[in-house]
Amino acid sequence: MFDRLEDLLIRFEEIMGELNEPSVTGNQERFRKLMKEQSDLTPIVETYREYKKSRQEAEDSLAMLEEENDEEMRELLKETLGESRQRAGELEQRLKILLLPKDPNDDKNVIVEIRAGAGGDEAALFAAEIYRMYVHYAESMRWKVELINADEIGIGGMKEVQFMITGQGAYSRMKYESGVHRVQRVPETESGGRIHTSTVSVAVMPEADGDIDIVIDEKDIRIDVMRASGNGGQCVNTTDSAVRLTHYPTGIVVYSQTEKSQIQNKAKAFALLKAKLYDMEQQQRHDEEAKLRRSQIGTGDRSEKIRTYNFPQGRVTDHRIGLTLYRLDKIMDGDLQEIIDGCAAADQAAKLVKMNESA
Repeated sequence: MFDRLEDLLIRFEEIMGELNEPSVTGNQERFRKLMKEQSDLTPIVETYREYKKSRQEAEDSLAMLEEENDEEMRELLKETLGESRQRAGELEQRLKILLLPKDPNDDKNVIVEIRAGAGGDEAALFAAEIYRMYVHYAESMRWKVELINADEIGIGGMKEVQFMITGQGAYSRMKYESGVHRVQRVPETESGGRIHTSTVSVAVMPEADGDIDIVIDEKDIRIDVMRASGNGGQCVNTTDSAVRLTHYPTGIVVYSQTEKSQIQNKAKAFALLKAKLYDMEQQQRHDEEAKLRRSQIGTGDRSEKIRTYNFPQGRVTDHRIGLTLYRLDKIMDGDLQEIIDGCAAADQAAKLVKMNESA
């Protein structure tokens, strides 16, 4: 591990030197690549330098301790030695996490699809609330949310909704939200006051951007244009602006109707289709590597029940990490940080265990 860290330190210094060369600053593509590499290496290099400093402090304290006779000074040196060794141990553990293989999709934007499951209208109402929860979370992260399609019902619910989240590291955080979300509460439509259980499914897909080679043959696609349905206004319902794509090989059908322009809706529909096709590839890869998939949090089976929202008790439980929080209102308002941090930490711990087993 330390040989690798020394190599990374050398590479970091090479990048810093290259970034100051006129030939690099004049080449925008090369400059962007080097800046990205520098950004990726910075937390590793800074932590490694701090680790080396702590190790050196520990060695210096030990050497001084062997030569010191004054008891008061010896106690101070022992204290410094203990603190330096503890700090070095903590930094070594952090370095192991920083050196874990990075998910190549982590920096990508995401397309999220929420579908109402069991529970009829109540599930559709909850799907709309989950959508709002993610919008608020995205806003707190300063990400941009763009609606692609929403199949709404009259009472304020959504049978399904697809939207894009654009922002640095969106997939690295949102990927832990894939799975089945369960709600337990007395529905507004229930007169008897009984608690019902409903579900919604959430799929989080990395955007298939220019780095991903997803080729869609024209003969494999049917494009239909039509008038948008649902809440209209601003010409949305009065022109043939909505676009539906049918992908024959997979049977995937996507729909976009949120823009006034047919061209814009078509672009959104193709972005959604590409994300779905890329997601299918990813899922197949996970299926082929079932053991690896089970060692990760939130990147496996989409049918897995990941979380329960219990309204009578005001609690939210994430079943993957055994975390229960009694602040449902804040979580439904987008305060997902603690849950997602817990999932990320559990994911890292599982990968560390796997890495140690194979070492």
